[in-house]
Amino acid sequence: MVISVAVMATDIHRTIQAVFRIEQAKLIAGLARITRDVGLAEELAQDALVAALEAWPRTGVPERPGAWLMAAAKHRAIDHFRRLRLAERKHGEIARDQQSLEGDMPDFEGALDDDIGDDLLRLIFTACHPVLSAEARAALTLRMLGGLTTDEIARAFLVAEPTIAQRIVRAKRTLADARVPFEVPHGPERGTRLASVLEVIYLIFNEGYAATAGQDWMRLELCEEALRLGRILAGLAPLEPEVHGLVALMEIQASRFGARTKPDGEPILLLDQNRARWDQLLIRRGLAALALAETLSGALGPYQLQAAIAACHARARVADDTDWPRIVELYGALASLSPSPVVELNRAVAVSMASGPAAGLELVDRLSASPALKGYHLLPSVRGELLAKLGRHGEARAEFERAASLTRNERERRLLLARAAAVQ
Repeated sequence: MVISVAVMATDIHRTIQAVFRIEQAKLIAGLARITRDVGLAEELAQDALVAALEAWPRTGVPERPGAWLMAAAKHRAIDHFRRLRLAERKHGEIARDQQSLEGDMPDFEGALDDDIGDDLLRLIFTACHPVLSAEARAALTLRMLGGLTTDEIARAFLVAEPTIAQRIVRAKRTLADARVPFEVPHGPERGTRLASVLEVIYLIFNEGYAATAGQDWMRLELCEEALRLGRILAGLAPLEPEVHGLVALMEIQASRFGARTKPDGEPILLLDQNRARWDQLLIRRGLAALALAETLSGALGPYQLQAAIAACHARARVADDTDWPRIVELYGALASLSPSPVVELNRAVAVSMASGPAAGLELVDRLSASPALKGYHLLPSVRGELLAKLGRHGEARAEFERAASLTRNERERRLLLARAAAVQ
């Protein structure tokens, strides 16, 4: 009997954690609108979780768990503001302040059942505010919107848990000190902030798609969180073409997950992948999102251009059918819109596929002096591939070995060393 009770308690605790992960972003968003303090909103949400862990094993999971959590958070919010009044006001003013507070307090219990889109959008824009570093924005976004624990974020980015905890604490403090309003900005600032939001979501996706360090080439949980956030943002900002462009890009890239690694986890490069294993549902979703983005914009933005490049690969049933001249054209447009040595390196690869390895190598050699690419392992990796195709095997081997020495990802290092050994 004791074992049965223990099992039941464990099951309900798992249920509570699952419910909280689903409701957390909406809960924090609703609380942040009321308190105007993201850090306090998260604390109140955690208090509500503790209350659920204490109550639900006895009473069962309520019919509307989100509303229950919001109600619990409401009571703690009122208690919090009461304590502030007690600390800051004379006793003669307390009763009036409490009455005013409770009278002005919105309906927390019904908040999760109202249209919470605006609150979530405000939370996304707040968590991704440019006043924070890119690393802090990513950590705070995964914490507030992804519902990941500090330990999960630390493991995902291969950073010590105290470092991530400090980033999150400092991010909340920075937002509070800068008095960042809990709102969706308007006018020119909205475009700037939206670019920051998209940058953070794509940063999270990319770290999952091709991990910069560690034993695994991919971290699918990060890709899934980024894609989920992108889909939410697309629903909240349906008229923003670059939002749909980013979603399209992530959907199409996610379609390759099943073909990107061998059973032992070793990487399979794009041109060597079995395209029959690409997820056609995700490809269709990605192409639909790209088509929607194109109808909303007169000119393609950076994420739409990258999605269009991914679409060229997705439409090719076999690698030889890839429209490389079109990809060269798209990379040229991307380089004009968002100049970057990394974009130019990708364009050089496309040129090599469209016009031959010598043409690509000429472009790569021009990039070799770029300070931004110093230490970037993909530069010697690409150069090694092109030299190997030109029969310059000794040089190719040296480039692959150099690339292997620069990467911090163990899977990628083994792949590059294998390429070096294979060049004869």
